[in-house]
Amino acid sequence: MPATPRRARNFGGSSQHQKLMMANLAASLIAAEGIVTTEAKAKALRPIAEKLITKAKKATAEDPMRIHRIRQIQGYLGDREMTAKLVDEVAPRYTERNGGYLRILKLGPRQGDKAQMARIELV
Repeated sequence: MPATPRRARNFGGSSQHQKLMMANLAASLIAAEGIVTTEAKAKALRPIAEKLITKAKKATAEDPMRIHRIRQIQGYLGDREMTAKLVDEVAPRYTERNGGYLRILKLGPRQGDKAQMARIELV
């Protein structure tokens, strides 16, 4: 009998709310270059942020797709300043690196509700 397909991580609310929440977390991560959040949100954010960084790396090269990739990043983040910072400052640091741009450090439980906390930061 085949395994039951698994749903993606669900943080409550509609799919639009979850997408906006991940976009805000990604923008905050780019702005501060490290944020403290729950472990589940950090694990869900990692693939999204790594894909954004990879797309920004490809946007730094002078090719016909540069503007398209920048607009895709801005369409997801919804913030021109963070898009500019990602493309101009963050992505050039990782030109020699093939993935693994983020690090998740586990911090232990939160005081109020014992939710497992983690710090996600750029390497």
